[in-house]
Amino acid sequence: MTLVPGTGGARGARPDQADLMRRISSGDPAALSELYDQSSRFVYGICLRVLRNQADAEEVTLDVYTQAWRQASRFDSGRGEPLAWLLMLARSRAIDRLRSRGGLRRREEDLEQARDLASPGADPETSSSLAQRASTVRTALLGLPAEQREVIELAFFEGLTHTEIAERLAQPLGTAKSRIRLGLAHLKQALGSQAEGWTT
Repeated sequence: MTLVPGTGGARGARPDQADLMRRISSGDPAALSELYDQSSRFVYGICLRVLRNQADAEEVTLDVYTQAWRQASRFDSGRGEPLAWLLMLARSRAIDRLRSRGGLRRREEDLEQARDLASPGADPETSSSLAQRASTVRTALLGLPAEQREVIELAFFEGLTHTEIAERLAQPLGTAKSRIRLGLAHLKQALGSQAEGWTT
């Protein structure tokens, strides 16, 4: 399923995003899940437009929400809306990934042609950091119980809302929400120690 920015309209009363950010900063995984539900289509859309690659856009989208979880306490509501902040993160992360991808391709071409030219793309340390981050997230996902991994992948990679996930899996809505909350909490725990060294 391809995500289309702007199709995830409001479904009933939704918590204020600024309040969600405050709850996320206090360690509430349900708030992160709700923020994702409200905004992920827009975030994924930005990533996909910049990268033009679904797999890269999915990884960067997950990276954006991982960063939002870690840095929620730094968010200043006086400087803008949470959605604008998320979109800024998405654009920045996507551009970093694009530069890294282009830099790697240029360096491979230079080696093949035996040219000693400097690449204008990301340096090897940045490229390695991006690859390690993606690998860390994939490993953390594989470590989740199957039912939690399934709902997280449907949410992050297919952009389904809680209701759509429940319908897809023929589960009660409460069950789907509970598994998403537990999955996000386990991901945060798995990524916590390794995320400390990630650049922002």
